[in-house]
Amino acid sequence: MKYYLIVGEASGDLHASNLMKSLKKYDSDAEFRYFGGDLMKAVGGTCVKHYRDLAYMGIIPVLLHFRTILRNMKVCQQDVLSWKPDVLILVDYPGFNLDIAKYVKKHTKIPVYYYISPKIWAWKEYRIKNIKRDVDELFSILPFEVIFFKKHKYPIHYIGNPSVDSVVTFQNSYKESFGAFTSKNELDNKPIIAILAGSRKQEIHDNLPKMLEAVSAQEDYQPVIAGAPSITPDYYADYLKKGVHIVYGQTFELLSHSTAALVTSGTATLETALFKVPQVVCYDMPLSWLMAILRKLILKVKYISLVNLIADKDVVKELVVNDMKVANIKKELASILPGGDRRQTMLNDYQQIIQILGAPGASERAAEKIIECLKDR
Repeated sequence: MKYYLIVGEASGDLHASNLMKSLKKYDSDAEFRYFGGDLMKAVGGTCVKHYRDLAYMGIIPVLLHFRTILRNMKVCQQDVLSWKPDVLILVDYPGFNLDIAKYVKKHTKIPVYYYISPKIWAWKEYRIKNIKRDVDELFSILPFEVIFFKKHKYPIHYIGNPSVDSVVTFQNSYKESFGAFTSKNELDNKPIIAILAGSRKQEIHDNLPKMLEAVSAQEDYQPVIAGAPSITPDYYADYLKKGVHIVYGQTFELLSHSTAALVTSGTATLETALFKVPQVVCYDMPLSWLMAILRKLILKVKYISLVNLIADKDVVKELVVNDMKVANIKKELASILPGGDRRQTMLNDYQQIIQILGAPGASERAAEKIIECLKDR
């Protein structure tokens, strides 16, 4: 069968690539075409456009690049129509993907499947109408989403969380020692504080400077930045200070050897928890004072990190917009380093989250269910 996939960021590239691998196990004739990234390219098929050309986030960046977004959307619409896939699989990225779903549903009979649900439980709950109208099957990776969509009388498939798959697979094969890792990357021998400042330029611009300033107070540790795959090294040059290192394509390796982490919101918070690395969630953005007001008015959930949302309690500290001050980051970071008063409690809570998410195998379960649904049509 022919599968067309659309992702808009690094985490989507990871999860879509694993889904593609699993689809190939169940469908030896699988053909892929996609808006995706390097990990999907490694699996095979044709990449029409890289996600780095799509990744605009926040009100101001979207407005500044609105014409580009419209052009990309037009290219995508026409490409799906001309290729005529057996199924369109959308991966997160709702602002773009829900518009594509609407267009494809209106102009074709191509089934539209959504892998990794739009987070309408957090905001824009009205989008449930679009999903009911334009999405044939929805595959969820978060257990609490089942209850949310059941409330709206829209059945979904919970298939487990693919981050569990990725981390477990990596841990089963990774044997590199701390010394080998630091030597290979020309790092110091000090314990590591990992800095995961996001996968987009805007996120990095808004968060990395404060993260670096805060971690500089911990002289017994070395900060190491996880370089985003879609960001070139020269972009980080202005943010790097003496004693700060950066590694590319080694986020899981970095987390394996880290004592603590500063992490922006997103899949990275969950991955950090799965590696059992205590963390502080840091998230700032332009016009933070306005965003703080809008957050209270718009967001329907108490938390922004997947860790806290899954646990349904305050496991990790979230320093968001107005709360993301250097002094606050320093204080919270100190509390999760060895000897800190929050460290062991956080590690205990991580174990509960791992139990809630369940066993690995999400990608294979999703692939099996996708093919089953297609055959039942």
